[in-house]
Amino acid sequence: MNQHTNQGSIQPFIKPKTMRPTVFWWLAEDIPKPLNTSLVITSIALPLVIWWLVTTFGGIDPKFLPSPAQVWSAFVRLSSTGELLKDTVASLWRVGVGFGLAVVLAIPIGVLMGSFPSIRALLEPLFGLMRYMPAPAFIPLLILYLGIGEEPKIMLIFIGVFFFNSLMVMDTVKFVPKELIEATYMLGGDRWEVLKQVILPYVLPGIIDACRINLAAAWQLVIVSELIAATEGLGRRISVAGRFLKTDEIFVGLIVIGIIGLIFDLLFQYFLRVSCQWASQKR
Repeated sequence: MNQHTNQGSIQPFIKPKTMRPTVFWWLAEDIPKPLNTSLVITSIALPLVIWWLVTTFGGIDPKFLPSPAQVWSAFVRLSSTGELLKDTVASLWRVGVGFGLAVVLAIPIGVLMGSFPSIRALLEPLFGLMRYMPAPAFIPLLILYLGIGEEPKIMLIFIGVFFFNSLMVMDTVKFVPKELIEATYMLGGDRWEVLKQVILPYVLPGIIDACRINLAAAWQLVIVSELIAATEGLGRRISVAGRFLKTDEIFVGLIVIGIIGLIFDLLFQYFLRVSCQWASQKR
């Protein structure tokens, strides 16, 4: 039996060359600092330019969309009278107290729920139920129980943050590798040492991220809370401005809240880098 081999028909296998994507499309890699800076500036400048173009050449009624210059004038006017500062301080205080109480209680409870299945079985169903109840729906009850002072405003923020924060911390703790815990026991550690030396350091970055995310929810709720007979606050400022079609003042309130939120977000990120340098390097 003759076997014929056609040498010309056999093509050697050549592995296709993988093309490295452009810098913009690098996946899970750090991009050059100049490009990062340019993108950050673009993300802020481009919407401002579009806003200016639309309001300058679009023929839009300022009552529907004021120009950047009109919003700036409203900012200067409110700042010069001291009204904006009073509103900002009032909202900051409410968010600080409500969010602070929620975090102080949610972190230890979330750690316990994530560490001990018995506590998780006891509390998770209740917390899961409360999480799906919209916090603003509690306003009539809060007014009934606490009146119309500062207490219902702070409690509304607390309710909207506490249950979410507890469950997010719990989920972070649940995924601590069991190998680390077992190794600590093998080396003679007890439950307290496991919590202090293994679980807490491991989950600290996740806890900081959970607090950073839930702070945004606190700022959303302060707008709602200040509808409860408030005399000062950025939420009240926005509500009153909307009633009288002062759209420029609405934009001032929204932008001030956004800037404050961005500042706190950067502070959380800085705290994460300082307190968990190993986690920052992994990211």
